[in-house]
Amino acid sequence: MLHREILANAPGFNIFCLKLPSLGLYTVNAIYGDTITMPCRLEVPDGLMFGKWKYEMPNGSPVFIAFRSSTKKNVQYDDVPDYKNRLSLSENYTLSIRNARISDEKRFVCMLLGECIARDSYPEGNITWYKNGRVLQPVEEVVVINLQKTVDKSTGLFTMTSSLQYMPTKEDANAKFTCSVTYLGPSGQKTIQSDPVVFDVHYPTEKVTIRVLSQSSTIKEGDNVTLECSGNGNPPPQEFLFYIPGETEGIRSSDTYVMADVRRNATGEYKCSLIDKSMMDATTITVHYLDLQLTPSGEVTKQIGEALPVSCTISSSRNATVLWIKDNTRMQTSPSFSSLQYQDAGNYICETTLQEVEGLKKRKTLKLIVEGKPQIKMTKKTNTNKMSKTIVCHVEGFPKPAVQWTVTGSGSIINKTEETKYVNGKFSSKIVIAPEENVTLTCTAENQLERTVTSLNVSAISIPEYDEPEDRTDDNSEKVNDQAKLIVGIVVGLLLVALVAGVVYWLYAKKSKTASKHVDKDLGNIEENKKLEENNHKSET
Repeated sequence: MLHREILANAPGFNIFCLKLPSLGLYTVNAIYGDTITMPCRLEVPDGLMFGKWKYEMPNGSPVFIAFRSSTKKNVQYDDVPDYKNRLSLSENYTLSIRNARISDEKRFVCMLLGECIARDSYPEGNITWYKNGRVLQPVEEVVVINLQKTVDKSTGLFTMTSSLQYMPTKEDANAKFTCSVTYLGPSGQKTIQSDPVVFDVHYPTEKVTIRVLSQSSTIKEGDNVTLECSGNGNPPPQEFLFYIPGETEGIRSSDTYVMADVRRNATGEYKCSLIDKSMMDATTITVHYLDLQLTPSGEVTKQIGEALPVSCTISSSRNATVLWIKDNTRMQTSPSFSSLQYQDAGNYICETTLQEVEGLKKRKTLKLIVEGKPQIKMTKKTNTNKMSKTIVCHVEGFPKPAVQWTVTGSGSIINKTEETKYVNGKFSSKIVIAPEENVTLTCTAENQLERTVTSLNVSAISIPEYDEPEDRTDDNSEKVNDQAKLIVGIVVGLLLVALVAGVVYWLYAKKSKTASKHVDKDLGNIEENKKLEENNHKSET
């Protein structure tokens, strides 16, 4: 495994020719005996003075092995026995090593060197290098500045050439390098500054980061999830290994890995690493879910009076809210039917929501149909005008029964009827008649379940009769019931009073009868004595 560190260059200035190095570290793999190719990997700038390759000894000391001058177009190879007749340096500063050996496994460095040139000055000027506005001072093996001074013999003017060899680190990314020349002019000291140059610093990845790319802060079943893995090197790594829960081997991919239509079993820890598994990062994904089971559901038909247990069961990744809706109206409690009535029929919806997860909502519907055979109750009353009577047939049942009126005996059908609105399985059919003689009417109600027939005797119009009113609300019913109770109480009280009075009178009458018997007996004795005296007197005469 061969390592290469690259010093990159930068373009020239307006009045100076400035080229700066850049550093990059990456790995080159080669097969024993093959040719090792190590590109400088940077675009060679116009006006580059020269480039060098070196490798580092274990103690860090440099060994230069190749040199190329861009101005003289020649290549020089240093006298290094291990690389004699094995090196080749191309115009773009790519170094090739033939016949690869184990001993070639070391760190190689490519350096492109730049220069700052001030021409035709007098007296000679002073050239200074800057990084981010701060003066660069020479540092061994890191910052090397060489200055050359030439004099034009014909003019006596100076040309100052300063070359910079700089070994950057990743902290130098986006750093601005400039050079300036300071000289003494007729009006005093002057300084000319070059344009700043930013060069690309290459450095290896030291940290891997994995993150989840999602349109929402939470993930639910059915979402598409993208994992992104990144390294902090420059240039960044282009491929990674992604580790999925339940999988032992990593999946090789670019910097992204897409999972479509995720399910709850995708919940778990996800990892990514460099291809050589040298660095790794992990993140946890929770796939939220929401299940709803309504029992029974769909369309259900039951008979009136039957019991129907209803349950809505929720299973979710977090606490869910549940609400019931009947016929578009929210219910205060969940439905429970111990004895079904017609008003219980309708469309029921059980709806549940995970408030913390956007878009996670489930609902199921129960369409309840309550059927019943027709039930009939007939009522009659004489109208206030004394000229007609109203007969009402009160009907219950579902499906809605069809009602027919007939006159018993003749069998004639009465078509002129009025019907109230069909609500909660109940309605009524009404006719108005003025019979000249007693008549029997028949009301027939029929649906898919059964046919029910009820008859009612109605007296002639000359005979008043009253029955329960055909329309009565619950409040009125309660009032009528209360009045009936009051009347019954009064009647019972009067009966008790009459009974007591009767007993008293009976006792009084019995006593009076006994007294009269004694009087009659006494009077009888008197009359008898008179008759005896008269008889005696007649005998004596």
